[in-house]
Amino acid sequence: MVQDRKYFDVLILGQGAAAFGAALYAARYRVSTAMFGGLFGGETAVGGVIENYPGAPQIDGYDLMLKMKEQVDALEVPIIQQNVTELRHQSDCWEVLAGDEWYQGSAVILAVGRERRKLGIPREDELVGKGVSYCSTCDAPLYRDKRAVVVGGGDSAVKGALLLAKYASHVFIVYRGEKFVRPEPIAVDQVETTPNIEALFNAQVIELRGEGSLSEVGVQYHDGGNRPLQVDGIFIEIGADPNSQMAQSQGAAVNDQDEIVVDKGMRTTVEGLFAAGDITDASGELKQTITAAAQGAIAATSAYEFVSTHPNRCAIHATGYTLDEQPPA
Repeated sequence: MVQDRKYFDVLILGQGAAAFGAALYAARYRVSTAMFGGLFGGETAVGGVIENYPGAPQIDGYDLMLKMKEQVDALEVPIIQQNVTELRHQSDCWEVLAGDEWYQGSAVILAVGRERRKLGIPREDELVGKGVSYCSTCDAPLYRDKRAVVVGGGDSAVKGALLLAKYASHVFIVYRGEKFVRPEPIAVDQVETTPNIEALFNAQVIELRGEGSLSEVGVQYHDGGNRPLQVDGIFIEIGADPNSQMAQSQGAAVNDQDEIVVDKGMRTTVEGLFAAGDITDASGELKQTITAAAQGAIAATSAYEFVSTHPNRCAIHATGYTLDEQPPA
């Protein structure tokens, strides 16, 4: 089907919760839709067990994403298993390059999320979902009566430690600086008065140990001292960067955190370009599977309205061509 067709009403970039939410709604609006992405499931798929998604008291993130995909598959939305490497707009058409093929559409929904900053140490990727997490809000309840460490010194790290302390028996905060950086003062006060939180400053995690799952982290102090911590989990809260480069290349506005600025309909500042999920400023600091999926649904509704009020905007220009061919002028 995809090989024979290169034009769609709506092109959705991503394969996470926001993208599947958008695809589900767009398909039900009966606008021709295609999804693009080389990695299935986004952060939800690798986040381990989720306990805060309404209607699913406890579900593995990968399984939740499979259920979303099954709904979209049932509506026969094609999924091109390639990351989009180029986005451009000409002759009233949006064009995306995936692999060596160009695809065209009247509207684009960007739902490519953000890239979590990593420690960059051995076994970090191997132990994701097996003790390594990048989301305290998602996974804190899984560490009831266990020991955990939070890496970072900002607001998300401090609040993540406070949340973990409600479940875990002991929480370490490891930060390379001499003091926390820019968290809410009240949160710092709470950390200092919470008996099962221990802050380790001027230190960094240099090693992850364990057979099959995390059981110990190696911490090195800046003065050369070392300390092993027996823990069941590590939460890396050192920030994340929105994948907003494509939106910026088209002139879409971003805020000071490089999140795409959208209105209540998930419209960017560029006509026909929509965005949803963690890539946007729509839900503030709360970046969750439920907010991403909801924003995807809203973006699809706005894209449907846009396509409906701009009939044949792009179809008369759509040709479909490969990377080796000359694009339309």
